[in-house]
Amino acid sequence: MWPEMSLPFLVFLLAWLVGMVCTFIPAVPATLIIFLGSVAAALLDGFQAGRDLPFLLVFGVITLLIMSIDNVASAWGARKYGGGKEAMWGALVGGLLGIFIPLGLIVGPLAGALVAELVFARRPFQDALRSAWGTLVGLLAGIAAKVVLHLIVGLYELWRLWDPARSIFG
Repeated sequence: MWPEMSLPFLVFLLAWLVGMVCTFIPAVPATLIIFLGSVAAALLDGFQAGRDLPFLLVFGVITLLIMSIDNVASAWGARKYGGGKEAMWGALVGGLLGIFIPLGLIVGPLAGALVAELVFARRPFQDALRSAWGTLVGLLAGIAAKVVLHLIVGLYELWRLWDPARSIFG
């Protein structure tokens, strides 16, 4: 009746699911949540340096790279479409405020970048709109990349931890 899962598997599964959801919330370190879930699972599973350390070291490097995707992608989008630092900061603030409104995670960064370019950079409306759009394109590309990487790492770790013989339910 219950799935045959070990405690390390369940701990990581919970961290991974939380991290996957948090991937869509700006400024929440979703990748770090998933990485810490892997560390906790390895410790609960009786950490073995030969088996766990290579995975955790590689995953640690991947974590650092994934965590920089948002910044690189939004900067790329802003620069590609003519925006500046104001657009990037506006997109970040707009994304954070957007958490509280429907579709805010999409509308928030776009509106934040647009307002920042108009008010702080004093750019003409068409230029501000273009750079705001670029920032949004970059943010969405970054989120898409993070989702794919989180899925790959998470599924690999779940496969690695799967051991029905150690089920806590059976």
